[in-house]
Amino acid sequence: MNKTLRIGTRDSQLALWQANLVKDMLAANGIAGELVQIKSEGDIDLVTPLYAMGVQGVFTRSLDAALLSERIDIAVHSMKDVPVQLARGIVQAAVLERASRKDILVHKGDIHFLDDPQSKAIIATSSIRRRAQWLRRYPNHTIDNLRGNVNTRLRKLSENNWQGAIFAAAGLERINLRPENSIDLNWMLPAPAQGAIMVVCRENDKQAADACAALNDGITALCTAIERDFLSTLMGGCSTPISAYARMENGEILFEGNITAPDGTAWADIALHAAPEQAAELGKKAATQLLNGEGQSVLEKIKQTGNG
Repeated sequence: MNKTLRIGTRDSQLALWQANLVKDMLAANGIAGELVQIKSEGDIDLVTPLYAMGVQGVFTRSLDAALLSERIDIAVHSMKDVPVQLARGIVQAAVLERASRKDILVHKGDIHFLDDPQSKAIIATSSIRRRAQWLRRYPNHTIDNLRGNVNTRLRKLSENNWQGAIFAAAGLERINLRPENSIDLNWMLPAPAQGAIMVVCRENDKQAADACAALNDGITALCTAIERDFLSTLMGGCSTPISAYARMENGEILFEGNITAPDGTAWADIALHAAPEQAAELGKKAATQLLNGEGQSVLEKIKQTGNG
């Protein structure tokens, strides 16, 4: 194609890194691109906890509007920020190969408190999923709200009396900001599609769709679709802390998922596996099994405590 693709992006350092990655990948295929920076609601309001803002779409709505009004041709997102139901008229054009799916704890140097489940500490995160999983493991800890882009959150960590803050590994590693005083939280299941980048375009824009098709990583696309199916099947109008991770291992797709009450006192876990060619329904199947088992009582507890 001769046209220069206008690539919509948020203006944070991480978002720009992701958009430039897409621009470079397109250029490698002979397609020119230019970045168009757009502010999102999630970047403007740095105080309200994400779950109080109606998490779905808080970082994507502004880019959706720009796409539908044809100010941009494609938009680049951290896939975990993208609602499972895309805006009408917008379609997934590509999912890039996934980076790390892990959450990490950036700490102040002393992590002995992590060895004692009964320890007391203050940990910062705005994620209801991270909060729930952390309190499940460390019930005596206090969780403080932490908003802003990764640079802002690292600065706030240094200025406050917190023992640590939780970040996505991929976000910090992509822009070379991961501090030495950080550890992988291997026990924490990620948000659905964490570590993956999604490119979207208008559904009637065949040129943009064709240009992006070559960027798609099939395994990442399959695994993130499974995770997002798990999320959408469980949603049921309840802002539940939901975690999901699908991966290819020894020729099989392995899936792990859980739902956890926001205070960490109730949870339900599930693990399934399937051959890749039979894995398309794995997320829905896992969610249905969870809802037919322990998951239902967790949802009921959440509704009773007013978090639904």
